[in-house]
Amino acid sequence: MGDPHRSGMGILFLVVLIDLIGFTLVIPFLTYFVQDLASGDGFTGVGERDLWVGIVLAAYTFGQFLFTPILGALSDRLGRRPIIIIGLISNTIFFIAFGLAKSLWFAIIVRFLAGAGNGNIAVARAYIGDVSTNEQLKGRMGMIGAAFGLGFTIGPFIGGVLTDPYTNIGGFFETTWWQNHPYFLPCLFAGFLSFLSLILAINQLPESLPEEKRNHSMNKNSPIKQIISNLLGIRDLSKPVQILIMVNAIFMISFSIMNATFILFTGMPIEDGGLGFDAVTNGYIFAFVGVVGVLVQGGFMRSSIAQKIDTRLMMIVGIIVCGSGIGWIPYLDPEPFVIVLLPVAFIAVGNGLFQPTQNTLLTLETKYSSLDLGRVMGAQEGYAALARIIGPILAAFVWAETVDNTGKFGYHTVFVLSFALAIIAVISQIKLRLSIYTDEE
Repeated sequence: MGDPHRSGMGILFLVVLIDLIGFTLVIPFLTYFVQDLASGDGFTGVGERDLWVGIVLAAYTFGQFLFTPILGALSDRLGRRPIIIIGLISNTIFFIAFGLAKSLWFAIIVRFLAGAGNGNIAVARAYIGDVSTNEQLKGRMGMIGAAFGLGFTIGPFIGGVLTDPYTNIGGFFETTWWQNHPYFLPCLFAGFLSFLSLILAINQLPESLPEEKRNHSMNKNSPIKQIISNLLGIRDLSKPVQILIMVNAIFMISFSIMNATFILFTGMPIEDGGLGFDAVTNGYIFAFVGVVGVLVQGGFMRSSIAQKIDTRLMMIVGIIVCGSGIGWIPYLDPEPFVIVLLPVAFIAVGNGLFQPTQNTLLTLETKYSSLDLGRVMGAQEGYAALARIIGPILAAFVWAETVDNTGKFGYHTVFVLSFALAIIAVISQIKLRLSIYTDEE
């Protein structure tokens, strides 16, 4: 007999992949878009202008922080499929709306609403936990990681190519409207892809959580109390689950600091210490990140070699490798370009090792402790979203204060801080004693 859930996993992979292509389309130009909006709103200094990049990035994750734990809990009650569909509807609407932003406040509101409606990744991981045996988990978590990798390969490349079609494509786009909306076409395309993913989910994605396994208890808390309850509720989880969630949160602060400032650095003029790259070049870089991510998460993580390596060790190595790549970034020169790709490869490999192994351990520990998987994954994504709020805002303030400085505390500072947090993530799980390993001893 074949695996009855194999077709569901295939559809889930396609839904997540198409959705992530749309999500990552904005990466190459978002920094430039926000810089333009900030300049148009009167923020002309480099530091004060770039500060808004972190704020807009944080707006999306603030929406996730507030609503992902709630969506995770709802998926335990209603099933995974309807929550995934809600996220796809949210993406379709707000990707397109973002491309029409003409002010910072509109951009911030739209990004917040997009984050609020999208709990897809947490619910997708819970979906995998529903339909997978313990032996299948690492490979299947890696498969979702491969969707991330492919998304990061295809999305940023397309996003870079579609940016400013008036200048870069011409023809049909040589109109005043497209000249005044240089970032709308990639946003429109992202919304279209999310809509395709929505249609696919509605017609093809089966439910993974049977009715008898759903948690039907009514929660009468207000949304704010529910958020607080989900965050404080980590105290009721087992110690290994708590530590794994905290390790992920610290790693995410480190990663999101880098993510918020990477293009600020690569787009900075060469004479100021940056690399002078445009949106198209940054699209190529993130496409390379995606290729490496696919090779690691879709290839290596599903190989027999990976299955034999201790999962926790792979998680620790992933943090160290990723952190090392981040710390290397501010010391790069624009030429030769191949050298620029080396620390980027470190980041992609490290993240590719960390994400599926951490999620595998968390899922196993959750099952061992007989906890609701949707609740735990929702809590993890809630803390991760909080980390992705702290990271960009912290990065924005540090960057704004140091970008014009010389000496030890120049623009390098924010990347060194990110590296230091990666080391803290390693240290913080020294006392981690996994129940699954304890029982095997």
